[in-house]
Amino acid sequence: MALRNMRVLRYLEEVARVGSVRQAAERLHVTPSALLRRIQDVEADLGSALFERNSSGVQLTAAGEIFIGWVKNQNADLRRVYSQIEALAGLRRGEIRISVSQAVARGFLKDEMNAFRQKYPLLKLTVNLCDHATAMRHLMAYEADLILVFRPQQSAELQPIMSIGQGMVAVMAHDHPLAAKPKLRVRECVMYDLALPDPSYSGRALIDQVLARSSSMQPNPVMESNSFDLLADMVKGTEIITFQVDIGASHWRADPQLAVRPIDEADGAHGPLVLGQLKGRTLPLPAARFAEQLARKLDDMRSLPMEAAIAAPQPAPVAVMEHDIADELED
Repeated sequence: MALRNMRVLRYLEEVARVGSVRQAAERLHVTPSALLRRIQDVEADLGSALFERNSSGVQLTAAGEIFIGWVKNQNADLRRVYSQIEALAGLRRGEIRISVSQAVARGFLKDEMNAFRQKYPLLKLTVNLCDHATAMRHLMAYEADLILVFRPQQSAELQPIMSIGQGMVAVMAHDHPLAAKPKLRVRECVMYDLALPDPSYSGRALIDQVLARSSSMQPNPVMESNSFDLLADMVKGTEIITFQVDIGASHWRADPQLAVRPIDEADGAHGPLVLGQLKGRTLPLPAARFAEQLARKLDDMRSLPMEAAIAAPQPAPVAVMEHDIADELED
C-alpha cells in the first residue's frame, strides 16, 4: 500500500529534525543501520545526497532541504485527508496543533478549548506556548496548524483569519497608590519599580517602544521573567507594577489581591492579536472548525483601539552523503 511508504518519509523528516541518524533511530525505535539503508535507498532514487556530515551529526544538503520541504507538504496534506475521512464519522478523531502567546493560554484559550471539547470530546488539542517569532517558525515548519499571537512579525507566509486590537494594561497590588485611577499613563507607572516580561515577548517590546519615546522616563526594572503568573505574584503586597495584554489579564481581574488598569490610548501601547494560518494551506477539518470558533469569539470581544487590527473586521474564511552518515554511526 502506497501509504506505507509515508513511514520512510517520516524517518527522513525525523533525521532532519534532530540532526543525527543515531538519535533519530532511537526515537523511531529502529536500528541505525536500517535507518541508514532507508536513507541510501531514497538518495539512490533521487540521484542526490540528502544529508552531509557536520561536527555534531548530519545536516541537510541543498537537495535535502528541497526534498524535506516536499515531505512536510505531503505530511500536511495527508493529515488533511485523514481528517476529512474522519469527518465522515462526525469529526470524532483528529488533532489540532496551535502555537499561542502565553497571554491568551490560561484564560481565553482554555475556555475555548473546553467549549470545543464539549462538542468534540475525542479530538486532541496540542498547545505550544511561545513568543511570536517561534510561533511563526512552527507554522512555516508545519508544526502548528494555527497561531494566536500578539503583534506577530509581518510575513508573506502568514494568512490572518481574525485580528483584533488589544491594549496593554498595568497590573499591581489592589491597594497600590495608582489603583484608585481608572486609567494610567506609562510615565506614572515608571515612578515605581517594574517587573517586566522577557524581551522576546511582543508586549515587552511595545512597552520598551513607549519608554524610548521619552528620555524623561527612566524605568527601574527589579525583575524580569518569561512567566506572566510569576510577574503577577511578584506585585502582590508590593508597589511593583507589571504589564500585560488586555486579554491576558482576564483571570487577574477576578483576583482580590490585584488591580488591573488600562494604559491610556494616548501612549500608543496597543497592537493586534492575530489568529492565523499558513498562507495557501488547506487546514485539516478539526483545525478549521476550531479556527472558526476562535474567530467568532474574538470578533465578539473586540477592544479599542480598533485601528490596531490588521485584518478585516469579519472572520476570514478558513481554508479547509552516504559515507558521511556511515561515519556518524561509527562515532
